[in-house]
Amino acid sequence: MKTILTLTAFSLAALSLPAHADKRIEAGKAAVTKFNCAQCHGADFKTPIDPAYPNLAGQHRDYLKHALTAYKRGGEGTNGRANAIMVPEARKLSNQDIENISAYLASLPGSLVLKK
Repeated sequence: MKTILTLTAFSLAALSLPAHADKRIEAGKAAVTKFNCAQCHGADFKTPIDPAYPNLAGQHRDYLKHALTAYKRGGEGTNGRANAIMVPEARKLSNQDIENISAYLASLPGSLVLKK
């Protein structure tokens, strides 16, 4: 009986994950508009206004979350990134904004190529 309840709980949790992910993606789409990320990274997030700026579409969600969190920390402490443009922009973001933006950008088709 315990096994059946455990399997049922895992099944229900798995069914709710896509809905939760969809909400994060939609919230992320709203956040990139609110914070005007396309101004520098391009409307499709593949063609930034400056070639030195990264293409964000299709990047790994965990990488994006890590990068935004590091910019939010700035050059302070360990694992911070100092950048005159991104630090003030990232400091406007809540942790939930970072989660949502990362989910949205990772969901976009991109040109990221993984080499084996």
